[in-house]
Amino acid sequence: MLPPLLRLKLDFMNDRPIGIFDSGIGGLTVLREITRLLPREETIYLGDTARVPYGNKSRETVTRYSIETADFLLKYDIKLLVVACNTASAYALGALKERLDIPVVGVIEPGAKMAIASTRVKRVGVIGTEGTMKSGAYFDAIKAVDPTVVVFMQSCPLFVPLVEEGWTDNDAALLTAGKYLVKLKGEGIDVLVLGCTHYPLLKRTIAKVMGEEVRLIDSALATALEVESVLKSTNLMREELREKTETPARPRFFVTDSPERFTRVGKKFFNEGPIQAELVSVEA
Repeated sequence: MLPPLLRLKLDFMNDRPIGIFDSGIGGLTVLREITRLLPREETIYLGDTARVPYGNKSRETVTRYSIETADFLLKYDIKLLVVACNTASAYALGALKERLDIPVVGVIEPGAKMAIASTRVKRVGVIGTEGTMKSGAYFDAIKAVDPTVVVFMQSCPLFVPLVEEGWTDNDAALLTAGKYLVKLKGEGIDVLVLGCTHYPLLKRTIAKVMGEEVRLIDSALATALEVESVLKSTNLMREELREKTETPARPRFFVTDSPERFTRVGKKFFNEGPIQAELVSVEA
């Protein structure tokens, strides 16, 4: 049995929050899956809305932005950092892991692993922003696990504005998805990775285009499962609710610009409760 003081220290470490950041709003789909899977965990979300999007910026700039947002979250004594942005995961994950002494989880590797586990014909499609596709991060992550898998990439730049406009299940969304996905549909893939945190909101439309034989991989869900696994393996999982009347933890939200827009648009992404964002500055 552990000494009382050591037990108290471990309880404190486990009760620390999970930090999550994205270039803007899309990472709320990752937060949603984490709060569903781990309702007892405290979470802090930072959307770098003043500098969104990251997808059209250089590796150096994205890495600098990612370090600044991570440093802000570290002020709240987080126990684990989730990089809920595909571009930041592609460009800055290595730098963050080298810099921080806490676990760091990105959104690319979990989605790649789930895709490999799901494919029967070893032909996998990946869709995402232009920056994520150019980085080749999903291609590399999939090939690192199974070099025999054939990977097909397609950027879908108009998906993000469609989602933020709320046009996720109408004729415009269906037409756009058809244009982007027609080539992938002809490649004989049986798995399609949604390589952008906005894209889960387009699942229904994408499924209509791709057909029932293609399984859609939600990287947000895959990331939440990876977070759970890391917390368990590092003994950082928060203990059971202290009292039966204790309610699940509520996230805290920060943004670097336009908190009103974040609240309004964010409701489409995070439908697990109210959003009230605090305006902050993270630039060094």
